[in-house]
Parts: sequence; structure tokens; C-alpha cells
Amino acid sequence: MFVDSHCHLDRLDLSPYGNSLEAAVDAARQCGVERMLCIGVDMQNAQTVVDIANQFEGVHCSVGVHPMDVADDLVDRNQLRALATQPKVVAIGETGLDYFYSKESALLQQESFKLHLALSAELAKPVIVHTRDAREDTIQLIREYGDSSVGGVLHCFTESWEMAKQALDLNYYISFSGIVTFKNADTLREVARKVPLDRLLIETDSPYLAPIPYRGKKNEPKYVVEVASCLAELRGLPIDRIAEITSDNFDNLLFNK
Repeated sequence: MFVDSHCHLDRLDLSPYGNSLEAAVDAARQCGVERMLCIGVDMQNAQTVVDIANQFEGVHCSVGVHPMDVADDLVDRNQLRALATQPKVVAIGETGLDYFYSKESALLQQESFKLHLALSAELAKPVIVHTRDAREDTIQLIREYGDSSVGGVLHCFTESWEMAKQALDLNYYISFSGIVTFKNADTLREVARKVPLDRLLIETDSPYLAPIPYRGKKNEPKYVVEVASCLAELRGLPIDRIAEITSDNFDNLLFNK
């Protein structure tokens, strides 16, 4: 059984499924992807992802404001807290820092990230972190404002092994997306070989970043199997073992199992 630990079900291309999200979810399940975490990125789609999670067994969600949306959507902590306390909301985010696309809003991003980290600590729900070209600030803010007993995940990881080690020391998990399958991702594959198995997660980040052999197409949760297959090859393990490990890690992070 596979878990897609990070997907945007509200943004999938449903045209191959007669515009039916239920059919897309069923297609994932037919490939062995039994559970999914549907990610919130702003206050406008927060209730949508909650509604999707409530609609499907095996689907949970997070709520938060993506760093690239901060300039347009200042976080109301009380509103975010109210959303985050709903039963199927199991994480805070997607939050974090992105200096590659949005360096001009760095200070605003940092304030938003601090708020998410503080709410994570308050509610004891882990943080879903997006980070790009902001290694030092990301780790520093997690260290200063996060709660290591709650932890979180650096999703769609593309950074250095040094950053991964620092995050691991702060009780964070490292999640790999379809990028790890790309031909030019040798350095990332080296990181994937080093992450402790008990801190490893897999995701699609669908509808983005479809893995090989689907690169260039719209991504969807059923393709997380390709990410698992790549990691199985890298770690010298059967794919079923990677599925078991990453599913257990998902439960440990989000449900304290």
C-alpha cells in the first residue's frame, strides 16, 4: 500500500476521468495508492481541501498559505486555527520560504512561516515545508520557532545533504517527488540514498512534476508508485518494502503511530 504524502487534489487535470475526482482517486487506489494528503496553499482553497478530505476515506488534508501566495494573502491566525482544528486536518502548511521565485517578499514570507510554526507547536500538528534557495533561513526559523517534538516534513526535497541532515536533527522527515527520477537529478539521488529509512516519505506534488516515464504530462497520485520504484532501486530494497516504510513513516509523522 502506497501513500502520496503531498498532492493537490483540487488542482488535478480531471479530463481523463470525465471531470470526476472520484474516478481519479479510484485510479490511484487501483495502483495501490490507498491514502493521500491533500495540501492547502492559501485561505481561498482551505475549505476546498477540507471538503475533499471529508469526501474520501483515506484522504486527509493540511491548511496553510504557500510562501509564493503570502504577498496576496496575509495569514489570519485565528482563521487558520479554526480551519486547522477540523478532524481531517492533520498538518499545517504548505508554508515555508521561496527565494527563487519570490525573494522580494522574503520578510513577509518569514513572518508567515513563523506564524505557521507557532500554530504547529500550539496544535501539535506537523508542518509541511516548501523551501527553495532559502536553506539557512528555513533551518534557522524551524529551529527558533518550531517544536521539535512535533516536527514536520521538507516536501519535494531538492536541496543539499547538509540541509537534510540539519532538518533530520530537528525531527523532520524528507519527502521525495518525481524530481528524483529526472535524468539530471544525480545529486538529489545521492541525498535519497543517505536519508535514514525511518525519515523517508514519497509524494507526487501532483498535478506538478510528473516522474519519468510520465514527465511532461499532468501528474496525479497514482504516479507516486514511480517515485517508490526509483527509491527502491536506489536503496536496494523491494518496492513493497519502500511502500511499507514510507506508509509507516506517514503514520508516525501525522498520527503518532
